[in-house]
Amino acid sequence: MKPNRDKLDTAIPSILAAPKNNAKIEQLCYRPDFSKRTFVNQLSVSIAGGVQGCRWSHTPWLKKDDGSGDPRIQVSILQKRVLDLIYAPGNEETHPGDTFIVDMDLSHENLPVGSVVQAGSALLRISDHWNNACVKWKVRYGSDALDWVRHNENIKYRLRGVLCEVVKDGTIVNGISLYKV
Repeated sequence: MKPNRDKLDTAIPSILAAPKNNAKIEQLCYRPDFSKRTFVNQLSVSIAGGVQGCRWSHTPWLKKDDGSGDPRIQVSILQKRVLDLIYAPGNEETHPGDTFIVDMDLSHENLPVGSVVQAGSALLRISDHWNNACVKWKVRYGSDALDWVRHNENIKYRLRGVLCEVVKDGTIVNGISLYKV
Protein backbone atom coordinates (compact mmCIF):
# COMPACT_ATOMS: atom_id res chain seq x y z
CA MET A 1 0.00 0.00 0.00
CA LYS A 2 1.43 3.35 -1.05
CA PRO A 3 1.72 5.93 1.75
CA ASN A 4 -0.58 8.94 1.68
CA ARG A 5 0.61 12.50 2.06
CA ASP A 6 -0.80 12.94 5.59
CA LYS A 7 1.17 9.93 6.85
CA LEU A 8 4.33 11.21 5.14
CA ASP A 9 3.95 14.77 6.46
CA THR A 10 3.29 13.51 9.97
CA ALA A 11 6.60 11.58 9.87
CA ILE A 12 8.79 14.66 9.27
CA PRO A 13 9.54 15.30 12.99
CA SER A 14 10.62 11.68 13.43
CA ILE A 15 12.82 11.86 10.32
CA LEU A 16 14.49 15.02 11.60
CA ALA A 17 15.02 13.41 15.03
CA ALA A 18 17.37 10.80 13.54
CA PRO A 19 20.94 10.75 14.87
CA LYS A 20 23.17 13.53 13.53
CA ASN A 21 26.30 11.37 13.41
CA ASN A 22 27.60 7.87 14.13
CA ALA A 23 24.66 5.99 12.59
CA LYS A 24 24.54 2.31 11.66
CA ILE A 25 24.77 1.47 7.95
CA GLU A 26 22.11 -1.02 6.85
CA GLN A 27 21.04 -2.81 3.68
CA LEU A 28 24.00 -2.46 1.36
CA CYS A 29 22.67 -2.71 -2.18
CA TYR A 30 24.63 -3.53 -5.29
CA ARG A 31 22.91 -2.68 -8.60
CA PRO A 32 24.50 -4.56 -11.50
CA ASP A 33 21.87 -3.38 -14.00
CA PHE A 34 18.56 -1.54 -14.31
CA SER A 35 15.94 -2.79 -11.79
CA LYS A 36 18.40 -5.36 -10.42
CA ARG A 37 19.09 -5.39 -6.69
CA THR A 38 21.55 -7.57 -4.84
CA PHE A 39 21.93 -7.11 -1.10
CA VAL A 40 25.44 -7.78 0.15
CA ASN A 41 27.45 -7.55 3.37
CA GLN A 42 30.18 -5.35 1.91
CA LEU A 43 30.87 -3.14 -1.09
CA SER A 44 34.13 -1.87 -2.53
CA VAL A 45 34.08 1.72 -3.79
CA SER A 46 36.66 3.70 -5.69
CA ILE A 47 37.19 7.20 -7.00
CA ALA A 48 37.55 5.83 -10.52
CA GLY A 49 34.62 3.42 -10.57
CA GLY A 50 32.17 4.24 -7.79
CA VAL A 51 30.60 1.07 -6.40
CA GLN A 52 32.62 -1.76 -7.94
CA GLY A 53 30.63 -3.35 -10.79
CA CYS A 54 27.55 -1.18 -10.23
CA ARG A 55 25.72 0.02 -13.32
CA TRP A 56 26.99 3.58 -12.72
CA SER A 57 30.34 2.43 -14.14
CA HIS A 58 28.82 1.45 -17.49
CA THR A 59 25.41 3.21 -17.75
CA PRO A 60 25.23 6.27 -15.50
CA TRP A 61 22.07 8.37 -15.59
CA LEU A 62 24.09 11.58 -15.20
CA LYS A 63 27.12 12.06 -17.43
CA LYS A 64 29.95 14.53 -17.83
CA ASP A 65 30.53 16.25 -21.18
CA ASP A 66 32.89 13.45 -22.25
CA GLY A 67 30.14 10.82 -21.72
CA SER A 68 31.65 9.29 -18.61
CA GLY A 69 29.68 9.01 -15.39
CA ASP A 70 29.40 12.09 -13.24
CA PRO A 71 31.17 11.17 -9.99
CA ARG A 72 28.69 13.22 -7.93
CA ILE A 73 26.22 10.30 -8.20
CA GLN A 74 28.51 7.36 -7.46
CA VAL A 75 26.91 6.48 -4.12
CA SER A 76 23.36 7.10 -2.92
CA ILE A 77 22.28 7.06 0.71
CA LEU A 78 18.67 6.90 1.90
CA GLN A 79 17.48 7.45 5.46
CA LYS A 80 16.00 4.35 7.10
CA ARG A 81 12.98 6.23 8.48
CA VAL A 82 12.04 7.31 4.96
CA LEU A 83 12.55 3.79 3.59
CA ASP A 84 10.30 2.40 6.32
CA LEU A 85 7.54 4.83 5.28
CA ILE A 86 7.54 4.09 1.58
CA TYR A 87 8.70 0.48 1.23
CA ALA A 88 7.53 -2.77 2.79
CA PRO A 89 9.73 -5.81 2.13
CA GLY A 90 7.81 -8.66 0.57
CA ASN A 91 5.32 -6.40 -1.19
CA GLU A 92 5.35 -5.98 -4.95
CA GLU A 93 7.29 -2.70 -4.83
CA THR A 94 10.92 -2.65 -5.87
CA HIS A 95 13.47 -1.56 -3.26
CA PRO A 96 14.69 1.96 -4.08
CA GLY A 97 18.19 0.61 -4.75
CA ASP A 98 20.22 3.13 -2.80
CA THR A 99 23.79 2.02 -2.08
CA PHE A 100 23.00 1.93 1.59
CA ILE A 101 20.40 2.80 4.17
CA VAL A 102 21.26 4.65 7.38
CA ASP A 103 19.25 6.04 10.29
CA MET A 104 20.87 9.48 10.15
CA ASP A 105 19.71 13.03 9.53
CA LEU A 106 20.62 13.65 5.87
CA SER A 107 19.31 17.22 5.79
CA HIS A 108 21.26 20.16 4.37
CA GLU A 109 21.61 21.51 7.89
CA ASN A 110 23.30 18.36 9.18
CA LEU A 111 25.25 17.47 6.01
CA PRO A 112 25.91 20.60 3.94
CA VAL A 113 27.05 20.15 0.34
CA GLY A 114 30.73 19.25 0.35
CA SER A 115 30.63 17.54 3.77
CA VAL A 116 32.67 14.37 3.98
CA VAL A 117 31.46 11.20 5.68
CA GLN A 118 33.35 8.04 6.48
CA ALA A 119 31.71 4.75 5.57
CA GLY A 120 34.06 1.96 6.58
CA SER A 121 37.44 2.72 5.05
CA ALA A 122 35.87 4.86 2.30
CA LEU A 123 35.36 8.60 2.34
CA LEU A 124 32.36 10.11 0.53
CA ARG A 125 31.64 13.76 -0.27
CA ILE A 126 28.03 14.95 -0.14
CA SER A 127 27.11 16.07 -3.65
CA ASP A 128 25.58 19.31 -4.80
CA HIS A 129 23.36 17.29 -7.15
CA TRP A 130 19.88 17.02 -5.63
CA ASN A 131 18.26 13.60 -5.54
CA ASN A 132 14.78 14.79 -6.47
CA ALA A 133 13.36 11.29 -7.08
CA CYS A 134 12.68 10.07 -10.57
CA VAL A 135 9.51 8.87 -12.24
CA LYS A 136 10.25 5.37 -10.94
CA TRP A 137 9.84 6.69 -7.37
CA LYS A 138 6.34 7.87 -8.32
CA VAL A 139 5.43 4.58 -10.01
CA ARG A 140 6.73 2.48 -7.12
CA TYR A 141 5.62 4.54 -4.12
CA GLY A 142 2.89 6.85 -5.45
CA SER A 143 2.30 10.47 -6.40
CA ASP A 144 2.08 11.53 -2.76
CA ALA A 145 5.59 10.17 -2.10
CA LEU A 146 7.02 12.04 -5.10
CA ASP A 147 5.24 15.29 -4.24
CA TRP A 148 6.41 14.96 -0.63
CA VAL A 149 10.08 14.66 -1.65
CA ARG A 150 9.80 17.59 -4.07
CA HIS A 151 7.69 19.90 -1.89
CA ASN A 152 9.48 23.26 -1.49
CA GLU A 153 9.45 23.04 2.32
CA ASN A 154 10.89 19.51 2.27
CA ILE A 155 13.78 19.93 -0.17
CA LYS A 156 16.12 20.98 2.64
CA TYR A 157 15.47 17.65 4.40
CA ARG A 158 16.67 15.54 1.45
CA LEU A 159 13.89 13.03 1.92
CA ARG A 160 14.95 11.11 -1.18
CA GLY A 161 18.44 10.86 0.30
CA VAL A 162 21.83 12.18 -0.69
CA LEU A 163 24.14 11.50 -3.57
CA CYS A 164 27.86 11.24 -2.95
CA GLU A 165 31.19 11.18 -4.72
CA VAL A 166 33.89 8.75 -3.58
CA VAL A 167 36.92 10.76 -2.42
CA LYS A 168 38.87 7.85 -0.90
CA ASP A 169 38.73 4.26 -2.08
CA GLY A 170 37.60 1.75 0.49
CA THR A 171 35.19 -0.91 1.65
CA ILE A 172 31.78 -0.31 3.20
CA VAL A 173 30.59 -3.08 5.50
CA ASN A 174 26.98 -3.64 6.54
CA GLY A 175 26.45 -2.83 10.21
CA ILE A 176 29.30 -0.34 10.69
CA SER A 177 28.72 3.32 11.51
CA LEU A 178 28.63 6.32 9.21
CA TYR A 179 30.58 9.27 10.62
CA LYS A 180 30.93 12.90 9.69
CA VAL A 181 34.60 13.75 9.13
